[in-house]
Amino acid sequence: MLEGLPPNNAAHVMRLVCDEASARAIVDIVVETFDPAETAAAAFEQDPNAASWDAGPWTVEVWFADAPDEELVRELVAVAAGPDAAQKLAFDRVAQRDWVAASLEGLAPVRAGRFLVHGSHDRGHVKSNDIGLEIEAALAFGTGHHGTTRGCLLMLDAILKRRRPRSILDVGAGTGVLALAAARALRQPVAAGDIYPIAVDAARANARLNGAGPWVRPVVARGVRHPALAGRAPYDLIFANILARPLRLLAPSICALASSDADIVLSGLLARDVPGVLSAYAAQGFALTRRGELDGWSALLIRRQGASARPAR
Repeated sequence: MLEGLPPNNAAHVMRLVCDEASARAIVDIVVETFDPAETAAAAFEQDPNAASWDAGPWTVEVWFADAPDEELVRELVAVAAGPDAAQKLAFDRVAQRDWVAASLEGLAPVRAGRFLVHGSHDRGHVKSNDIGLEIEAALAFGTGHHGTTRGCLLMLDAILKRRRPRSILDVGAGTGVLALAAARALRQPVAAGDIYPIAVDAARANARLNGAGPWVRPVVARGVRHPALAGRAPYDLIFANILARPLRLLAPSICALASSDADIVLSGLLARDVPGVLSAYAAQGFALTRRGELDGWSALLIRRQGASARPAR
């Protein structure tokens, strides 16, 4: 799993060898705490022949654009994985390098129903009935390895088994994985936006790489405030894979763009965030119809109240 925007001048790194559960917990708390434009985190399984194999099967690496507050990082790691892990952290300076590509070399393809998210080195794993989504390593913040992205892909796979949405919006699109998946599956345009220009550039590049350039043309937007997004409403499928607080704040504007029978997929949520987010959307007339849990993260499918049966998990 690799999450966070790649710092253009990443020159500081923190490393830790540990077990898988600790590695994932550390990445999650880093993603929650630091500015994603300045910090990125990766957790990956080690080569069993590596010299440090006896210390743990997974490695965590966190890259910083500027020198980190080491005491703060240790405190966060202690919360996520315990004080012993915090004491084993190693901080270092690194030379400018293609650190994202290096991190992705060992990542396996990620399957979510018929979607397969992969790097260029795994093109051979895409089967004839798969919808392959290739994410260029140099642009890979938000690769599908994180529970939030994969959870949304699984929701999309379930939605496509019962309907074919006509108008689709991806709010906070990141690298465009969700927009790209919908466009590839339905072969139609998908509106997408993100607050970070570097993310929008990445999403455009990924759309071209996957032959979906004509369908996915993301824009730089704060929430849904852009004519290319608001002007194409109403939408009958909306993705918003961001974080709890912006999801709550954006509830009125997102729901205002939804059609009467819209599916809205929300993620970027820890379990403790779910009640508050559902309350914000209930105030707009939406109720939970399906919930998924992956790696401690929740993905929610909501519809207008009375539009469907009781929630499924």
